[in-house]
Amino acid sequence: MGKGNLIVASRCILLQKITSSFRPRFNESLASTTSFPTLHGKILARGFHEVCGGSSPNSRKASASQSLTEELEDILKPEDIARESSTSSTICIYKVPNTMRQVNRKAYEPKIVSIGPYHHGVESLKEMEKLKRVYFRRLFQPNYNDQLHDDVVLVKKKAVLGDVRKAMEKLEAAARSCYSEESKLSSKEFVKMMLLDGCFIIGLLRDSVLQPDFEHTPSIIQRWMLPNLRQDLIKLENQLPLFVLRKLFQLTKASTTCHEQPIASTTCWELEAQALRFFKPLLEGHAGLNKPLQHFAPKQCQGSSSKHFLDLFHNRISPDCSTCPVLQAPRRGEQTKQILSVQELKKAGVKFTTDANSGPLDISFSHRAWGWGKVLTIPPIHIDDHRGTLFRNMVAFEKCQRYCHQDVTTYLFFLDSLINSAKDVGLLHYHGVLHHSLGSNRRVAKLVNNLCKEVAPDVSQSYLYKVVGDVNEYYSSKYGKIRGFLVHHHFSSWLVGISTIGACLALYLTLIQTGCGVASARKDLENDISLASLLKEPLFLKNIFEYTRKSLSRFKAMYHSGSTENKALDPNDMEYWPYNMI
Repeated sequence: MGKGNLIVASRCILLQKITSSFRPRFNESLASTTSFPTLHGKILARGFHEVCGGSSPNSRKASASQSLTEELEDILKPEDIARESSTSSTICIYKVPNTMRQVNRKAYEPKIVSIGPYHHGVESLKEMEKLKRVYFRRLFQPNYNDQLHDDVVLVKKKAVLGDVRKAMEKLEAAARSCYSEESKLSSKEFVKMMLLDGCFIIGLLRDSVLQPDFEHTPSIIQRWMLPNLRQDLIKLENQLPLFVLRKLFQLTKASTTCHEQPIASTTCWELEAQALRFFKPLLEGHAGLNKPLQHFAPKQCQGSSSKHFLDLFHNRISPDCSTCPVLQAPRRGEQTKQILSVQELKKAGVKFTTDANSGPLDISFSHRAWGWGKVLTIPPIHIDDHRGTLFRNMVAFEKCQRYCHQDVTTYLFFLDSLINSAKDVGLLHYHGVLHHSLGSNRRVAKLVNNLCKEVAPDVSQSYLYKVVGDVNEYYSSKYGKIRGFLVHHHFSSWLVGISTIGACLALYLTLIQTGCGVASARKDLENDISLASLLKEPLFLKNIFEYTRKSLSRFKAMYHSGSTENKALDPNDMEYWPYNMI
């Protein structure tokens, strides 16, 4: 008997002893259970086969196949498919993709306050929970300085609190469906989170209307918090659905105490107006954001087009509604190439200018009013760390949201192509297009070039396709090539330009001097009568040739005759001497 068979036999004997020792106890405790013999038999059989290795390869293969079939059937459950199809159209608050998060993780995670379920309960953000409770008490606790009786105010605010709680409970399912990842919070915790976070946002917006600098708010709010709060409340993962905030804003409208300054009557865009006013410093310097909200697309005020604050701000700055949304929308088309850098366009005669009254993304390319070349008009932009965070979250939202024009992504790729070095940043700053507070142009160029890292451009629906196409066509034209060649080789700097101008001036003076010399020599020739007559005689050259030929013949004859004396030439014999003809 082999060693393996001995081990198997010993295991079987041990299992039989164990089962025989426990069988009386099982029979006594479960005698009333009719199914015990069957269950007991299954347990024994399964244990025997597992320990003894009695299952055949075919049975194990069939069992694995059956298990795989059951798992696949669980994936194809109709109720799961129906739930996914119903929620996919309502999702608007996403977790940022890992490829984008790895570039700059801090740009997508809140710094001081958590809103919504994604970062709820994070240890580093719990300090701001006190601030949320302060705003909650201001809405639903009586103010003892109120002129009304405290009991009356208390009853009134308790009634409002009850209405708010019931409204949040009704909106819980709809709010959960807005998040791309399922929340593990219970129903009670989720509703409480909606109440505290929503009341904090509503109170913060109302305080920003009454006291923009937050100078007289409770001591727990400090001015250093404002930039961080604006950053956190605009991040994609840190959002509450806008319909939740609208409901809270409407229900808590009547709960403001008498000492508070009254706010304008509730309108369909009042919450949006306060939010845009609060977030306006994120794009400070754009006059297009100062227009009244009525210039905002009416459908986005009356309906539920904007899903949350980031979507609201995205819709506000998009070219669809930043300038004249009611009249026309920008044309879109395929853009296969990017624009050239600032230095290259500058060499080709492109002038850069800015228009503070246009929208943040409105870019145009036109002829110069005076002179040759073209003008590229870009709205002014201020680059800092806060602006980079805003742009990164907008790009992430455009990449995740369905049926969303990727205008911010297109705009950032436009800037990325324009700016390749610190010199490009310096030129844009010189023309008033770009301002920054990062300390050096090199840091600005690096920040702009990293905004589109791990992001694919939208080449099929670009709103800048015509601008980029016109610029590239102008750069490839004959005028653009000639001007670019001259600037690159002869006017690359002011020293090279001065040298080129000096060389051209010297060449010009040399040509003038040569012309003057030729004119003077011609005048001298005309004054010499004898030489002039010789030059004017048509047979002059012929007579010279004949005289030379005859002289050579005469000298040759004298040489052959052996005469050693030179015979004087008779001037009368020189009938061909040219001077006889003068």
